[in-house]
Amino acid sequence: MTAKTPPKFAVLQLSGCAGCEVSLLNASEWVEQFDLVYMPLVVSAYDVPEVDVLLISGGVRSDEDLHNLRRAVKRAKKVVAVGTCAISGGVANLGNRDEVRELFMSQTQRRDLPRLLPKSQPVDDFVEVSLFLPGCPPTPELFMAALLEPPDFSASMIVCQECGRKKLKDMKPKHLTGFQRGEVLPEICLINQGYLCVGSSTRGGCRALCTRPGHPCVGCRGPSDVLIEKDSQVWLTSIQRVFEALTEIPQDELCEALVSPQLALFLFQFSDYAGQGKPPRPKEKVL
Repeated sequence: MTAKTPPKFAVLQLSGCAGCEVSLLNASEWVEQFDLVYMPLVVSAYDVPEVDVLLISGGVRSDEDLHNLRRAVKRAKKVVAVGTCAISGGVANLGNRDEVRELFMSQTQRRDLPRLLPKSQPVDDFVEVSLFLPGCPPTPELFMAALLEPPDFSASMIVCQECGRKKLKDMKPKHLTGFQRGEVLPEICLINQGYLCVGSSTRGGCRALCTRPGHPCVGCRGPSDVLIEKDSQVWLTSIQRVFEALTEIPQDELCEALVSPQLALFLFQFSDYAGQGKPPRPKEKVL
């Protein structure tokens, strides 16, 4: 009896940090069930062959990224955008400064490097995506859910469901504590302690790896299904209402903190799901 040939999958790395690839390698369930045929971090190959599943990490930052992306998706039956960079441009998207680009291109010895595009862009600006796997990086469990599609898998609606910290009605801070300051009480909601945590609006499935040990959620998993097709004012209002119920923090102080650099990288990717000049990302395609 001939053994069943395992499905082939590839990992296309665009402009990113390889954190998503490391997270995938930290999982082991796929090893016996998939044939990894392309992943520059660990598998030597010149090009992406025809595969059943193509995982894409990193943002589209250069014309080489765009060329490799468009060529690779033609050879895949299923395309999965993995991590914050692929879904929203990621850390590199913070560097969309004209003076930086001009300085880079002014170095004559660098002119043979790939030409930078005007800004780092998510992959679905250019190609159709079968599934979105948000996170920075997604956990190994989420990688397995994307690859193996277990029928019993279900991500939590929001991070708070996985966090386990208690929300108290009689503990209402008057001001924000500040990022990573003070002693964190182990069993009480971080919002009750004055920390700027947006887990109540952020998609679950990460096992609350940040909030359980005491680090506020910054929204790297993107918006929950309730907010996924809403504009920025809707999810900002949703976050503000949670803080109004659990704190006495002035609204102007909270609003200023929500648009601070601490949260801007991840929180403002929420608006990418609602669609800006393109159709919204359907929640059915977001794991």
